[in-house]
Amino acid sequence: MKTSSLELPRLSQKDLLCTSALPTTDIERIFTTARTLKAGREVHTAVLQHKRLAMIFEKDSLRTRFTFDIGMQDLGGSATFMDHRDAKLGSRESVKDMAKNLERWVHAIVARTFKHKVLEELAMHTKIPVINGLSDFVHPCQALSDFFTLTEKWGSVKGRTLTYVGDGNNTCHALIHTAVKLGTNIRVCSPEGYEPNSRVVNEAMRAAQETGAEVTILNDPDAAADGADAIYTDVWASMGQEDEIEERNGVFAAYQVDEDMMARAKPDALFMHCLPAHRGWEVTQEVMDGPQSVVYDIAENRLHVQKAVLALLIR
Repeated sequence: MKTSSLELPRLSQKDLLCTSALPTTDIERIFTTARTLKAGREVHTAVLQHKRLAMIFEKDSLRTRFTFDIGMQDLGGSATFMDHRDAKLGSRESVKDMAKNLERWVHAIVARTFKHKVLEELAMHTKIPVINGLSDFVHPCQALSDFFTLTEKWGSVKGRTLTYVGDGNNTCHALIHTAVKLGTNIRVCSPEGYEPNSRVVNEAMRAAQETGAEVTILNDPDAAADGADAIYTDVWASMGQEDEIEERNGVFAAYQVDEDMMARAKPDALFMHCLPAHRGWEVTQEVMDGPQSVVYDIAENRLHVQKAVLALLIR
């Protein structure tokens, strides 16, 4: 097995908790590595030989769990899953003690948590990489996969316009962070009171000054969709907000991505969704399953992008 064609310099950060901490060069390095791994899946099978990954999940998962597990196997390593849906991290044993134990047994940790500060605490108390598999604050691996997919479709994403319609949630925050790093204009359209975190927006606007990106927050779906290169949406109620579903369905009804909204975007605009999707709610079946949809391309690319993250972080 030859890996000489695969350059694996470390990323500038020990952990991947949020793309706002990554310089643009690191994001580009992840994309370059992901392309190489995607093209040579059967070649680079010993990149992480004898390396072990701990996966600690407080939330349900399909894409994150499968793609990290399969990704480690593809690279020659192994993954061990710990289900913490019934016992939240820090309840049975302190987060610090868990981190100190795990660093003696494994080479990296992927954690999917409710509180983002749990991830920060894990990273603070361990010498091995900690990767954010989703927190209530941000979903970096999703956004990296989204933009990697856009580079496959468009080449460069610089100067393009991505419109996100829906709740200003963790996925939205990650898209904002990543867009401004890559010079992509991002519009976020949410009902009043459901906009993204103001700190995220303010930080992104400062970062955008260096890349020429534009960050626009709107409440009007029609204005947000006009001339967009891609339209993105997510569920209206995230995990942990199940008791708000009925209320949110009413609030967000005017923000459904349908054929009329897509018609306001560019003729070749892409439709994006991080999944799981609820057809008939945040998106119509016609758009979700239509020719402009790249949702399954994104889901596939979770595997390749996360393999790149693992390969560039684990030593």
